[in-house]
Amino acid sequence: QVQLVESGGGLVQAGGSLRLSCAASGSMDSIEAMGWYRQAPGKQRGLVAVLISGVKANYADSVKGRFTISRDNAKNTVYLQMNSLKPEDTAVYYCAAVMNYGSRGEYAYWGQGTQVTVSS
Repeated sequence: QVQLVESGGGLVQAGGSLRLSCAASGSMDSIEAMGWYRQAPGKQRGLVAVLISGVKANYADSVKGRFTISRDNAKNTVYLQMNSLKPEDTAVYYCAAVMNYGSRGEYAYWGQGTQVTVSS
């Protein structure tokens, strides 16, 4: 079992920045990727950024150049630095820890989510 606790969400004006944190605990040995997903009202949850094996980062096209995912292995914490925020970034952001990433046996643990609201 893996437990994830997100923090750092809030209200920010367009053009501003926020940093989300996701503290992980539990059986992390089988976790191959950690990432951030988001869900806006009336929309499906979608990938924002994922860090695979702590090295390779993939981003959604809509956030490339503005968001950065990073990991502090000593703290078992993943971060999402969000700059140049836009109103369309408003969503609940979820942290995920993924086993067997990209395979048929893929399984994700999820955090409870943190609200990010960007005002225009």
